[in-house]
Amino acid sequence: MEWMYAGLAGYLLGSLPFAYWFGILQNKNLLVEGSGNIGARNAWRVLGAVPGLMVLALDIGKGLMAVALGEFLARHPGGGLLGGCLAVWGHCYSVWLLGRGGKGIAPSLGVLFAVHPALLGAALGSFGLAYLLTRHPYRSVLLSALAFPLASSSLGASLAYLWFGFGVAVPVILKHLADWNRQP
Repeated sequence: MEWMYAGLAGYLLGSLPFAYWFGILQNKNLLVEGSGNIGARNAWRVLGAVPGLMVLALDIGKGLMAVALGEFLARHPGGGLLGGCLAVWGHCYSVWLLGRGGKGIAPSLGVLFAVHPALLGAALGSFGLAYLLTRHPYRSVLLSALAFPLASSSLGASLAYLWFGFGVAVPVILKHLADWNRQP
C-alpha cells in the first residue's frame, strides 16, 4: 500500500501546473499562447524571465520532492524511484489539465539529481554531446532521453534502475517526438 501512495504522491505532485498558474496570474493561457506547452520555456517566452525562472525552479523542485516523498512514504529507496518517475509522467500528462502538460525536462532534472547527482551529469553531458553532433536542441533532448535507461542502470545491478530510466525517458520522448523536424 505504501508503494501505491508513493506513486500517487509523485504523480499528483508532478501534475501541479505551475506554468499554467503563473499564466493565469497574468491573464494569459499558456495552453493557447506561445508554444501551447505548460513548461518553463513557454512561461519564459510568454510571461517573461522572472516568471519563467520561477516556474523552472518550482518544476525542478517538484521532481526533487517527488523522490524524497516517495522514498519516505514507501520506506524504501525504490519508492523514490517510483515517485520520481511518476512525477515526470504527471508533469507531461497532468490530471489538472485533462492530460495536457509540459515536456518533462525540468522535473526530470530534479528527479535525476535527487536519485543520484551523477545521473543529472550524465543527462546534461549526453545532451551536450548530442547538441555538438546535431546542432538541433529538440533532437538532442530525444537522444539524451534515450540515454537515461543506460545511465540509470549503471548505478547498480538492480533492474529497478533500468525501469526507472525507461520510466523517466518515455514521457520525455513522447512529448518531444513531434519536434524532431522542428526548426530551433
